[in-house]
Amino acid sequence: MAKVKTEGSAAPKVLWSSLGVTIAVILLMMSCCTTIDSASVGIRFKKWSSNENLRGGVEGTCRGWVWYNPITENIFEYPTYIQRVTYEPFTVNPKDAAIFSMTPTLAYQIDESKAVDIFVKYRKPVRELEMGYINTCIFEAYRTCANNYTSDELMANRAKFELEVRARLDESMNQEGFIVREFTTKIDPPASLTAAINAKNEAVQNALKAENKVKEAEAEAKIAIAKAKGQAEAQRIQGDGEAYYNRVVAASLNALLVQQYAIEKWNGEMPTYNGTNALPFINLGK
Repeated sequence: MAKVKTEGSAAPKVLWSSLGVTIAVILLMMSCCTTIDSASVGIRFKKWSSNENLRGGVEGTCRGWVWYNPITENIFEYPTYIQRVTYEPFTVNPKDAAIFSMTPTLAYQIDESKAVDIFVKYRKPVRELEMGYINTCIFEAYRTCANNYTSDELMANRAKFELEVRARLDESMNQEGFIVREFTTKIDPPASLTAAINAKNEAVQNALKAENKVKEAEAEAKIAIAKAKGQAEAQRIQGDGEAYYNRVVAASLNALLVQQYAIEKWNGEMPTYNGTNALPFINLGK
């Protein structure tokens, strides 16, 4: 009876041992395998290497399912799709020592052909590179380009200034394997300069308003003069017409017409009193 009991208790132990081995194998396989997205590039490297030909122990790049020895090897991953970052404002000084605030937004991409070079030189993920090397490149580009302008020149040539900063970034970052895709800047001048610019703009607007009022007054005066000239000309024409009419009428009147008009109006009665030696206004004899 005791022998049968021993055999029955050994079966669960074998089962649990097999399960433990299976789990250990699975965990080991998981630790020896990783995946690299198609939009990234993986860099396989040895943790310890005395081979000078292997820069930083780099064995090559990889994608997809990657098997490696986690004891002696590791996989580093860089995204190759576009990264976008907006930095905290920078302060830079033009030639006249004014303080300008620059808020840059950068879109960049890692050059896959130079991913190994970036890893060998920096061995840092992209977020640390953004706050380190790339951040330094941007500040240096701003500082160098701003030294070529006064405050007024910088405000009048902001687009040109930004293009110069972009060109300097292209030159420095592309050499390191970072491709600049987009670069924009929000430029904030010092408060005193902003106030001066606003005052200047207000003065210009007021001058334009005054000039427009003068032009409006001149236009109104010209209209009034034109109206007056028109009225005077109309009165002159009317007066000439009336004078012409009077001259024509006067020339057409004679004594016979006057007597005829009087006869047409006479009722046939003689005046009862004509005064001393008065005669009727009609010469009856004639």
